[in-house]
Amino acid sequence: MIFTDFHFYSETLGIQTAVYILLPDKAVLKQSDKPLPVLYLLHGLSDDHTMWMRQTRLEQYARRYRVAIVMPAVNRSFYMDMAHGAKYDSFIAQELPALVESYFPVSQQREDRFAAGLSMGGYGALKLGLSRPGRYAAVASFSGALRVEDSYDARSGKSDEFLRELDDAFGGEQALRNGHGNLSFLAKRLAETPEKSPRIYISCGTEDFLFETNERFVRDFGKLLPIEYHTEPGAHTWDFWDKHIERVLRWLPLERAQGVW
Repeated sequence: MIFTDFHFYSETLGIQTAVYILLPDKAVLKQSDKPLPVLYLLHGLSDDHTMWMRQTRLEQYARRYRVAIVMPAVNRSFYMDMAHGAKYDSFIAQELPALVESYFPVSQQREDRFAAGLSMGGYGALKLGLSRPGRYAAVASFSGALRVEDSYDARSGKSDEFLRELDDAFGGEQALRNGHGNLSFLAKRLAETPEKSPRIYISCGTEDFLFETNERFVRDFGKLLPIEYHTEPGAHTWDFWDKHIERVLRWLPLERAQGVW
């Protein structure tokens, strides 16, 4: 595959930033004259845009398909237009796709646009799909932080420092519980017109500290939205995420590359 370390100035963020991009080799590109489907692959809270390439066999899995994979950096923003910080939701949902679609041979159609991520990135991927169902055909969450609002519950054990981070990202507890950063709020709204929903893949290991969070989200919305739920023994680890990014690439409606094993 072609690996690109793409650096640019973001008007939305007001800083220089970078994304990793994987593209098929020339021989695979020539197998169709259609633009490439594109997967936005999002990182977790303590990671950056390099971690999917450093910790998984992503390139080995992706070379089997005609797909572009875009891995952006968002710091610890929860993919939000932060109350006290930069506008990462606008960056991920608007500026970045427009830039990628301008510079690379990728599709601009909903049926060819996908998002996936782990932990905080799982939250971010679902937020993209639930809040903008007209732009994403499928989204996937691995060990996702699907109920961030529960962090404010006294029994959650979250530190004051972490709660201050949430305040900076979401604008405080009530803003998170009642606003568009709340996945349950977005899911309830979308459930009124479920035919508009993207396909949703959720996975979480039974030993993951976010397992009950994922269980509850699926109990609440698994019958209201097109959710495919996978659980098995596993923790909040790259072994689990490596396994599920391979599965999601098979799950997405991607063309297999010919002559690639």
